[in-house]
Amino acid sequence: METPRNRRIWVGAPFPLGSNYDGSGTNFSLFSSVADGVELCLIGDDDGAHSGRGNTRDHGPIEEERLELSEVDGHCWHVYLPDVRPGQRYGYRVHGPWEPSKGLWCNPAKLLLDPYAKAIAGEMDWSPACFGYDFDDPDRPNTDDSAPHVMKAVVGDRFFDWGNDRPPQVPLHETIIYEAHVRGLTKTHPDVPPALRGTYSGLAHPAVIEHLKRLGVTAVELMPVHQFVHDHHLVERGLRNYWGYNSIAYLAPHNGYTSSAALGQVQEFKTMVKALHAAGMEVIIDVVYNHTAEGNHLGPMLSMRGIDNHAYYRTMDDNPRYYLDFTGTGNSLNMRHPHVLQLIMDSLRYWVLEMHVDGFRFDLASTLARELHAVDRLSAFFDLVQQDPVVSQVKLIAEPWDIGEGGYQVGNFPPQWSEWNGRYRDTIRDFWRGEPSTLAEFAYRFTGSSDLYEADTRRPTASINFVTAHDGFTLADIVSYNDKHNDANGEGNNDGESHNRSWNHGAEGPTDDAGINAFRARQRRNLVTTLLLSQGVPMLLGGDELGRTQGGNNNAYCQDSEISWFDWEHVDSDFANWCQRVISFRRDHPVFRRRRWFQGRRIRGIEDLAWLRPDGLEMTDDDWDAGFARAVAVFVNGNSIPTTDSYGERIADDTFLVIFNASDHPIEWKLPGAEWSRRWTIDLDTSDPKRGTTRTINKRPNDVIDVVDRSMVVLRSVRAPLHPVAATRSPGHPIDAPSTPESSTQVLERPPVDDIAPDSSTRAEGNR
Repeated sequence: METPRNRRIWVGAPFPLGSNYDGSGTNFSLFSSVADGVELCLIGDDDGAHSGRGNTRDHGPIEEERLELSEVDGHCWHVYLPDVRPGQRYGYRVHGPWEPSKGLWCNPAKLLLDPYAKAIAGEMDWSPACFGYDFDDPDRPNTDDSAPHVMKAVVGDRFFDWGNDRPPQVPLHETIIYEAHVRGLTKTHPDVPPALRGTYSGLAHPAVIEHLKRLGVTAVELMPVHQFVHDHHLVERGLRNYWGYNSIAYLAPHNGYTSSAALGQVQEFKTMVKALHAAGMEVIIDVVYNHTAEGNHLGPMLSMRGIDNHAYYRTMDDNPRYYLDFTGTGNSLNMRHPHVLQLIMDSLRYWVLEMHVDGFRFDLASTLARELHAVDRLSAFFDLVQQDPVVSQVKLIAEPWDIGEGGYQVGNFPPQWSEWNGRYRDTIRDFWRGEPSTLAEFAYRFTGSSDLYEADTRRPTASINFVTAHDGFTLADIVSYNDKHNDANGEGNNDGESHNRSWNHGAEGPTDDAGINAFRARQRRNLVTTLLLSQGVPMLLGGDELGRTQGGNNNAYCQDSEISWFDWEHVDSDFANWCQRVISFRRDHPVFRRRRWFQGRRIRGIEDLAWLRPDGLEMTDDDWDAGFARAVAVFVNGNSIPTTDSYGERIADDTFLVIFNASDHPIEWKLPGAEWSRRWTIDLDTSDPKRGTTRTINKRPNDVIDVVDRSMVVLRSVRAPLHPVAATRSPGHPIDAPSTPESSTQVLERPPVDDIAPDSSTRAEGNR
């Protein structure tokens, strides 16, 4: 379509990049260092694709106005259009060299998404026109117009009434993360109106927020909400990229989670954040800055490949037609290029300042640290984050690995970062299924993984502890399946992890055997209770509290179906109540969520904690080294928390003895002597969920209690010793950690209480 004669075209500015409406008109700017020319294409909306939802596909000719950009500064092509308002759809056509062997793919027949687009309309339909090359001759460009077949960028409107919205700013040590999927969480919820299910508005529904509040979580970590693409091989099989780790626009909320075309994805996402904030919950989003949906050299041409391939992607030095791939998805973003770093930092700031999110979880974060081939923890990206006044102040969580050489980097991220602790997940699973030689490792994981994070001044909150996540079995499936069952994915059950550290407890999958079901339920209580009482930041997989199963599918990335959706009809209310109870228990007791390491700087430090055997005596080095050992107790002293609350007041808590019996037989456990406590009461017992909820007869020193096989018991001291105790430690330690003086004194003075524990006790204010 020709440019209207009355179209006003002004010079504009090179920054900010993207399309930016200022109340009078819109400035457009696109970076490309290889372009010989750039056309801004304004797309009409008469084909209905502007809604951005569902399966809208443009197949016929579209209304398109092309404007040749004549202004370019610093490789930024720009123009200001005073007549363009929010809602205008647009794209770019880039003219320049076509030399695939040199990694140059400019093809003006392809309508390209603005990398800075803040909203996206429609979907791509995987027509051959979406590809830049000819299928019969990859060295020859495909000249079919892709505009009818691809997504379009939309000019956004920054206005939104945030009212009195404030970030909850929950301290990391008080944070409990709930990993969720926008669509899966609400798709079948009976109290959410059908039109809102599977959308941002559905997640913001009062029924959903009430469930999360009642559970006690403080942060919702959303799986990818950046605009993403459904992979071709999945679409061909009638599947979808359900997880969404296939981003194509880093400033745009995914349009498939929008309930209303009139409201739009940006406004709807902001409304969701505002509702969660009002309920006291933070929003963390899972971001995928390591690769894009354009794939390898045979992938589609949707955006960055056609704009400036060398700038945006890592190509092979000796053959730039091909991409370096550290992610297993075909390409890796070029973290060495300043405009790529700028795009990522601009995206992060946008989501904090404009969308009000409270933090980020970085997918395959090791890729972001690759300056050349090696992972460099001091790479430019992390330097930029460190000095950024906005991004450095929110929660930053790394998935500390990728598939490249040296990509497993647990414990190696900069001090202000937290990390998904994969070693925690593996150790806790192995311990509770009775694997040998896990006791010492278990002790480190339970106390915050100081061996991984303490050396460079990091705190226990550097460890994001989890037993389950979106990638793998659900909690119910960990205790119900020995093997993966991924046939529905259409890959012959060859996808997904084969070594799951799971145990079916005697039957593969669902069973009518009451004994096996009771055993599985106890193991789920063991796993979630261990998680919530460990030092660090616990993360629950959304739906685990409901008993959600994926039928043994441990790689449901393509299952936008009942396999992945929460089953709100068949809720395990007993387990949901247990999760709520233990979360509340953690919230009430700051000794389980300390801000700093145990002062002894070793697992058996005398002032803070001690490790005990079933005979009531302290562990020796030989005990730690015994591969057959499956049981241990940890004494945690609530009277020696070294930090104050936010008002500078000393934090005091109860003192606890937590007993873990991961063996296959019950144990008669002897409580320690009077120097530890003169009375104990049982608060939690995973073999009997009702225990500790009513008045409990106290246990005395040296009493014996029965600890069921594969269970844990939490006892609280209700009468402290009369005198401090000086204990003698055996030299050395089975785990390589700094030692403490052998003659330290443990102070356990607390006021005596009645021999009968009350139903509930007054707690000290939480550690803020």
